[in-house]
Amino acid sequence: MLTLAAIEDAAEIVYRAMRPTPQYAWPLLGEAVGRTVWVKHENHTPTGAFKVRGGLVLLQGLAEKMPRGTGIISATRGNHGQSLAFAAGRLGLDCHIVVPQGNSTEKNAAMRAFGANLIEHGADFDAAKAEAMRLAEEQGLTMIPSFHADLVRGVATYGLEFFRAVPELDVVYVPIGLGSGICALISARDALGLKTKIVGVVSDKADAYARSLESGHLTETASAATFADGMAVRCPDEQALAMIRAGAEDIVRVSDDQVAEAIRLYYRTTHNVAEGAGAAPLAALMADTKRGETPGVILCGQNIDTRWMAEVLAGGTPTP
Repeated sequence: MLTLAAIEDAAEIVYRAMRPTPQYAWPLLGEAVGRTVWVKHENHTPTGAFKVRGGLVLLQGLAEKMPRGTGIISATRGNHGQSLAFAAGRLGLDCHIVVPQGNSTEKNAAMRAFGANLIEHGADFDAAKAEAMRLAEEQGLTMIPSFHADLVRGVATYGLEFFRAVPELDVVYVPIGLGSGICALISARDALGLKTKIVGVVSDKADAYARSLESGHLTETASAATFADGMAVRCPDEQALAMIRAGAEDIVRVSDDQVAEAIRLYYRTTHNVAEGAGAAPLAALMADTKRGETPGVILCGQNIDTRWMAEVLAGGTPTP
C-alpha cells in the first residue's frame, strides 16, 4: 500500500523533470460518447507517455546507490525503454534496452535518441525480457523490471493529479500492459480515500490479465499479436495481478478494430494523437454505455508509428 506522503515524495522527483499533465473534458468527444468524459493527457510528457514518471523515481533511488557510469538494462516495447533512457541520461547511467524484433521503428529511434543502447531479440516482449535478464547476469548490469514498487509510486503521481483535479470521477478506464499504470491508479485512489471505480482494459488478442482474473490464477497466453503494443503482454506479473484483483472493478477486452476507431475519434474530436494502448480506454468506454455518469480515461501515450497512424486515419486497422 502506498501512502499519500510516498506518492507526494515521488511527485517532487517527477516535477524536477516535467510539469503535471493536463486533464480536459473535450466537448466534441463528449458529444460523440454521449456524456462528459475527462481525458488525462499522459501523452503530454517529455517521452510522450506515462512511463517516464516511474523511470524517474526508480532510477533516482538507484543512482543514489550506484556509481556514475553503472549500467542498467531492461526490456520493453518502447515507452518503458524511453522512460529509462530519459531518466538514465539525467542521472549519468548507461542504459541498455532489449526490444523484440520487428518492434516499432519510431519507438526504437526515440529510445536511441534518448541515449539507449538498443538490442533487438526475440519475437515478443516476453522473449526480449528473458534476453535482458540473461545479459544482465552475463555483463553485470542492473536489471530493471517493467513492474516494480518504485515504478508504481512514480506513475501514481498522475493518478494524484487526476483525482485532485476532477474529484467527481466515478469510474476511470486504464490500459493494462504489465500493470504499473492500473496499479498506480488504484494506489492513488486508495491513498486519497476515494470510491472511484477503476476498470482495466486489455486487448482481446493479449488478454492474459482478464483470463487470470476470471480463472482465479495466473494464466499466460500463447501470443499477444495486437498493434496496441503497449498492451502486448503474454504473462502477467503476480504482484500486479494481486493488486488488480484487490482494487479494480473489472477488466474488459477491446478489439484492434475498436482501438483503431478510438484513435480516429481522439484525432477527430481533440486533434491528439494516441497510440493503441493510449486509445484502448476510450474504446472500452465507447462500448460500456451504462457504467459511470462522470467517466475518465487515461490517454497513456502517443507513440504510434507514422505508417500505422496513416493507416488508421484512412479507416484501417494495422496488422502487427
